[in-house]
Amino acid sequence: MKTKRIIALAVAAVLTLALLAGCGAAAPAADPTAAPATDAPATEAPASEAPAALSGSVSTNGSTSMEKVINILAEQFMLDNPGVSVTYDPTGSGTGIESTRTGSCDIGLASRALKTSETGLTGTIVALDGIAIIVNKDCPVEDLTIEQIASIFKGEIKNWNELGGKDLEISCVGRESGSGTRDGFESVTGTSDACVLAQELTSTGAVISAVAANPNAIGYASLSAVEGQDGIKALKVNGVDCSEETVLDGTYAVQRPFVLVTREGETLSPAAQAFFDYATSTAANDLIRQAGAVPAAK
Repeated sequence: MKTKRIIALAVAAVLTLALLAGCGAAAPAADPTAAPATDAPATEAPASEAPAALSGSVSTNGSTSMEKVINILAEQFMLDNPGVSVTYDPTGSGTGIESTRTGSCDIGLASRALKTSETGLTGTIVALDGIAIIVNKDCPVEDLTIEQIASIFKGEIKNWNELGGKDLEISCVGRESGSGTRDGFESVTGTSDACVLAQELTSTGAVISAVAANPNAIGYASLSAVEGQDGIKALKVNGVDCSEETVLDGTYAVQRPFVLVTREGETLSPAAQAFFDYATSTAANDLIRQAGAVPAAK
């Protein structure tokens, strides 16, 4: 009897151990579709870097007639690009072209087309400008033909009374040799190397002031500089007013281009190239109009 009890206890113990061993060995089957586990922390893709801000300086040199155009464009460009400084040296077209050729400025400014002798340079038209024929505000003459203007500046017509004006000797005021305004005026009127000038001045502003101060005077100046000036008036030429509309449609005869001059085969600095691209784009058109010129970009 005692032996049977011992055997029963031993069997119970074996069964209990087997049951415990079976529970410890069992494990859930892995899901073959599950992604492998990892202890590495998740990482984000690097954000794309913003383009570097422009910095540096851009030097422009040349036409005094382009002062309003270049200054308004430079002001806006510097507002948009605070790291860039754009400078303007009003030396006249001839000096600006030469400064570009020698590399003493980034972009030259010329209020005329480049001559065939000015090699190694590229001219890009940024705007068109009418050359206004100006007289003193008290002059009764309102309209002249190209032929009459040429005769006046060549000294063939000497008195305003020959043109319906007062009995006053005509005093011709013009720009210095090398001026883009003078070159444009003389090219259109056929007076190259033939003008007889009472005063030969070195800036557009000086011509306007001289004509405003002299009731006998006649001169020429950029449309962009003449608008809003006291003491002078712009004459019609061949019956056509000097305005943006008449310059653009070609009906006003005395006009010339505003040109950005660069060196052939040479790359501008990033800042200078960005300013050049801006000035010649349609984004600059409204500002060019505000300056009194006619934008060339379409």
